[in-house]
This record gives sequence, C-alpha cells and structure tokens, in this order.
Amino acid sequence: MSFLRPSALYYFLVASPSMRWMPCQSGGFFRWPGLDGFMRLLLLALLWTMFSELHYIPSSSMYPTLRVGDRILVEKASFYLRSPAVNDIVTFRDPTKLSRDKMDGVFIKRIVAKAGDTVEIRNGELYVNGVARDEDFIAGPPSYTLELTRVPKGHVYVLGDNRNISNDSHMWGPLPVKNIIGRYVMSWHRPRNI
Repeated sequence: MSFLRPSALYYFLVASPSMRWMPCQSGGFFRWPGLDGFMRLLLLALLWTMFSELHYIPSSSMYPTLRVGDRILVEKASFYLRSPAVNDIVTFRDPTKLSRDKMDGVFIKRIVAKAGDTVEIRNGELYVNGVARDEDFIAGPPSYTLELTRVPKGHVYVLGDNRNISNDSHMWGPLPVKNIIGRYVMSWHRPRNI
C-alpha cells in the first residue's frame, strides 16, 4: 500500500537532517511549560515588582520631557549599585510630609546637583558650582531667583523641567537621597480622546 507511505515532500520538509534543528519538530515546542516554567514565570514577576514600578504623570511640572497622563517605568535597582547622578530623572517621596504611606506624595524631578555642589538661579539661568548650565530640555527659563545654596552630604538638588510651575528644591531645599524611590527609564503616552 504505497499511499500510506510518506511522500517525497514529507522527506524533504520534515525528515531532512537539515530541518531537525527546528524547535517545532520536537513535540516539546507545543507542550505546557510544567512546574519549572511556572516557577520561572513566578520568579520573573517577583523580580519585576521588586525592582520596577509603573506610574502616571499627574501634572505638567516635567513638561516638555513628560506630559500630563504619560505612563512611566521606574527602575529601583540601579541606586543600590551607584549613587544618583546629575541629569537622572528620579521619583521620590515628598520630603515635606511625614507620611507612612509610601505612595502618598510621589514626585518626579530631574537631579541638577549632587552633594557638595553649589546651586544658584539668577537672570533666568541655573548655575551649578558657578557655571551656567546649558539646559535645552526645559520649558522656559525660571522667572525666580535662588540664593547660592550648598547641597549637603546625603542630599541632591532636584528641579522640574517646567521650572516656573514645579514644586521642587527651589521651594523646600535639597532632597534627602533616602527619599528617592527609583530612576525614570521610559515613558509611553496615553491615547488622546477623539
């Protein structure tokens, strides 16, 4: 009964030694992952929740970098390995409130100076250690002035990119590093209602 034998096309496509590397040739490609696959998925989900957070932007204090309604991804692991750096965009707990709720009063701002630096704002420009910073990412020059301020040890100086409407270090002083939650990684924009 020759009609029950595999055809030449079968030998060419499936049984050929050059095609056996394909994962779909073994039955395991379509099998359920089992307990080890489930444990890997559980470990991945646990690590994701430990070292990252999702937030949305409720105000325009970081405009034009971030817009109202943007969703952002914040990673929390890198500051275990290194100190916060200038130009990092960080999320942090409100330093003016002593709240037990960790998500109550979470802000996002840009670090402009670190411990030991001096900060001053005059004539619409930011001066760090006496040198004017070139900031092409801000919404507009600040309309306020700030006396020369030294950032103490264990603190950073944070400002919003929309300087004139931002509740940041120019109002309440340097931010303690212990208040920092994580570093901004990426954002995606919410769809606009049409």
